[in-house]
Amino acid sequence: MPADDERAGWFTTLDSPQQADFLATLDTAQCDAIRWHWEQWARPEQLPPAGAWRTWLVCAGRGFGKTRSGAEWVRQIARACPTARIALVAASLAEARAVMVEGESGILACCSPASRPLFEPSLKRLTWPNGAQAFLYSAAEPESLRGPQHSHAWCDEIGKWDMAGNRAMRAWDNLQLGLRLGDDPRAAATTTPRATPLLHRLLAGEKDGETAVCRGSTFANRANLPTPFLAAMQCEFDGTALGRQELGGELLTDIEGALWTRALLERCREAASPPPARRVVVAVDPPASAHGDECGIVAVALGEDGIGRVMADASVDKAGPERWARAVAATAAAWQADRVVAEANQGGAMVESVLRAADCAMPVRLVHASRGKAARAEPVAALYESGRVRHCGLFPRLEDQLCGIMAGGAYHGPGHSPDRADALVWAMTELMLSRRSEPRVMRM
Repeated sequence: MPADDERAGWFTTLDSPQQADFLATLDTAQCDAIRWHWEQWARPEQLPPAGAWRTWLVCAGRGFGKTRSGAEWVRQIARACPTARIALVAASLAEARAVMVEGESGILACCSPASRPLFEPSLKRLTWPNGAQAFLYSAAEPESLRGPQHSHAWCDEIGKWDMAGNRAMRAWDNLQLGLRLGDDPRAAATTTPRATPLLHRLLAGEKDGETAVCRGSTFANRANLPTPFLAAMQCEFDGTALGRQELGGELLTDIEGALWTRALLERCREAASPPPARRVVVAVDPPASAHGDECGIVAVALGEDGIGRVMADASVDKAGPERWARAVAATAAAWQADRVVAEANQGGAMVESVLRAADCAMPVRLVHASRGKAARAEPVAALYESGRVRHCGLFPRLEDQLCGIMAGGAYHGPGHSPDRADALVWAMTELMLSRRSEPRVMRM
């Protein structure tokens, strides 16, 4: 065995025969104990760094092992300090319980049976055998963190904390004001990077040593992730800016002058189930040629609450007319659309006939672009700014294109044309900006 200060990750540096040889030297009790010795299994970047930091920020891709790092850090604090009072803060109480406490990599799973804390859901409290305690909080309720005092805190997925009404920042500030027990109060924050004000604030603290930052990608943990998952993620996100964020753990920066920003799109992200839709439109931006350019196909719903929601990006790449028309018809059927909107600048009659040949049963409305893409996009971007649009999921290629449309008319995003974004703009214009005459009662 190496010296104590060299043991972190030592066991995982051995190959399989060496690990077997080492385990053969241990008795049954020792073999069982090593299962719970996190320092031997962790990668170095999953362990808290040395130094006088106040916040340890693990900012990495999905599947990196961030939750395990946070849970093991809490376990270490609770084991070493019987008087510890630890705040566990997530985007919601449900996530705090399901992920931080009861999850596959949560606190209960990380503790050996002999040292496992008692979890009292009704009290939102964990109590370790030695007296250390942890309490669950929701970042969506900032006032719940006003008053309680803690010695440590673990904040999970701060990038998805609710930003409405500045809740995320208020929750963090209230937590910091109560982080005053013990001689060295500290917090750990684990998150996939997202361009939010809170994350920018924590990263700014790296310069003066207030924040210690760990970065990493999904693929750093490939030994513990299913091969099909890794292959699917590469297929879906490879080559996209969002892939650099969600998998590579890179904080994306915005293009100055773009109509959409990453922070704006994150603010519009909706995790809850959408309300019933009044109308559903599928918009298509057909390729300019029959040689397999990208065809933008986007489904958008107008909810009963008056909010427009992006439901699907079904765009196809390198598709001829027959294939993209079938994709439009399938998307319209899947979302029970009541209309297909198609840009007709590149041969309107041909576009409609191709759609009809693909058994597109609903009405087709042909629209003609009389203005540039940026001019058409500006009113739709204003809908986002005013909170009237939601994204029901992640749409990496579509969102990359939105963030590349400039106010002045230029396009600085991926590819030579924002076909997906253009389809979204047509759909939102049809649902929320078209001036349609409504029945009215005249007063005499």
